[in-house]
Amino acid sequence: MPYHLPPLSTLRPFEAAGRHLSFKQAAEELNLTPSAVSHALQTLEDWLGTPLFTRGHRSLALTPAGAAYLPEVRGMLERLAVATSALPGRAPSGRLAVSVAPTFGLRWLVPRLPRFRDQHPDITLTLDTSQRPADLPRDGVDVAIRMRQDDWRPDEGADLYAACLVREALIPVCAPTLAARVTAPADLNSVPLLHVDSVTEEWAAWAVPTGMDISALTGGARFDTVHMALEAAASGLGVAMGRLPLVDTDLATGRLVAVLGPPRPIRTGYWLITSRAGRNRPEVAAFRAWIKAELAASPTV
Repeated sequence: MPYHLPPLSTLRPFEAAGRHLSFKQAAEELNLTPSAVSHALQTLEDWLGTPLFTRGHRSLALTPAGAAYLPEVRGMLERLAVATSALPGRAPSGRLAVSVAPTFGLRWLVPRLPRFRDQHPDITLTLDTSQRPADLPRDGVDVAIRMRQDDWRPDEGADLYAACLVREALIPVCAPTLAARVTAPADLNSVPLLHVDSVTEEWAAWAVPTGMDISALTGGARFDTVHMALEAAASGLGVAMGRLPLVDTDLATGRLVAVLGPPRPIRTGYWLITSRAGRNRPEVAAFRAWIKAELAASPTV
């Protein structure tokens, strides 16, 4: 018996538009024009014989029919993606999409990607820097790298595999021109300190084991990202809290100097996330093995 199916090319635009409630955002996600998304949805609605969206001047909302249809279409697309990833004997695609937390991507991953390319010239890498939760495999991402605290496991029943790649460790860092002024914890009272407001473990987490007065470490310039604080430190603005492995490259090149060691491990770490069905794809397996080897070879202070 033949399947009575709507035009399959209209289902991904419908799912994306229903999720974003925006033709423009759906078009950007699917690399289409908004008019192409609108046309696909009109085709689907004509085939179904019922409207799926209520279109306002600057708004888009699902009709009751659209709200009922959306989770069914989403589930179907997810099952198809999972089945495709898990297909036995599937030939390597030669493509790998990685979504990575911006600071980890910029400061650690990107400087090492030439080595991945040299080892796997047959794999074309697409890199996306994002803080949003990765919705594998629906969003087209093969591997996500995200920062988490403590141990983390996917929700029961989720088709996800997660493994901790590395835990961060804290150590103060500064430009070489400032390093001679910081040879003991008390020296921090006489040099500018740099702070990151967006992290939960920083100067206080480092200072507690030393018995230092934490209140003495609260003054100084503040930044909204780790990357900005480390760039300011490299420019000689002050002493920042370095986070291994994010400062590995800077320390290796001498752009930043570690002071007041040794590093102090903290709860924050970086996790590699894939779909369970897709984690053994040749490209994913190659990337997993490569990044683990790179991290294992990272220098310690």
